[in-house]
Amino acid sequence: MSLFRILLRAVLVAAAFFPPLALAQQWPAKPVRIISVFPPGGSVDQVARVFANELQQQTGQLFIVENRGGASGSIGTQAVASAAPDGYTFGVVFDTHAVNPLLIPGLPYDTLKDLAPVMLVGTSPMAIVANAKQPYKDFAEVIAAARAKPGTISIGSIGTGSLGHLAVAQIARSEKIDITHVPYRGGGPLMIDVVGGQVPLAIGSVFLVNPHVKGGKLRAPAKTPQPVIERMYEELSKALKKPAVAQRLSEQGIEIVGGGPEELDRFVRGEMARWAVVVKENGIKAGD
Repeated sequence: MSLFRILLRAVLVAAAFFPPLALAQQWPAKPVRIISVFPPGGSVDQVARVFANELQQQTGQLFIVENRGGASGSIGTQAVASAAPDGYTFGVVFDTHAVNPLLIPGLPYDTLKDLAPVMLVGTSPMAIVANAKQPYKDFAEVIAAARAKPGTISIGSIGTGSLGHLAVAQIARSEKIDITHVPYRGGGPLMIDVVGGQVPLAIGSVFLVNPHVKGGKLRAPAKTPQPVIERMYEELSKALKKPAVAQRLSEQGIEIVGGGPEELDRFVRGEMARWAVVVKENGIKAGD
């Protein structure tokens, strides 16, 4: 698989959904559910499982990863937002989290008001990859082919409204070329198809594509008590400080941030404003 790196960054966000609890120290008293808002095999799923393993060891309580993919991550996020307010449901989201409010009419939750941020885990460069059997050696050749034969170039992303989708739309607009976008339900299904040759090109985080290139072929209810949010942030920070965890994330292309609730909130608001411009300029609609 060939890889063309581009200067974009995807965000890996972890957030917890907690209701009022007597004391943060009492948490967790039973198994905790971590919802990965994309299917198994993608960046979000892998990050969720890295943290689930570490949090289980740190707290002595079971952390269970549950995949709820679909609708660019909004189905899983809604599952978190509507979970029983008992402090035992987490969510791990990706770049679409800041774009979904701009694309999905009647989103059943308010991204900024209904979810309490806990940690901005980190960012990762985005890359465009080609199936090894494709003739492209760099992205300039892809653009040349798109110009020579308009409408014949297809590229997959993890879903409508993802950073990859918006980037491709913006590139096509600036280069005045026609590239067909193929949305998938997540990174796992996308990688299966690009490796298998069902789609010639794909765009995703380096975390997602790196293993295949080398092989040749966490947000919560807004009423969450501050002490509990701080406790979860402390546990996540403790996990990130472990060399093995940091190495596992870093070697997959993630630039660890470990930002607190305020930084995550600023980041999501900034991303929503930034990508609203791209969505409007390119006339992107849900399902494109």
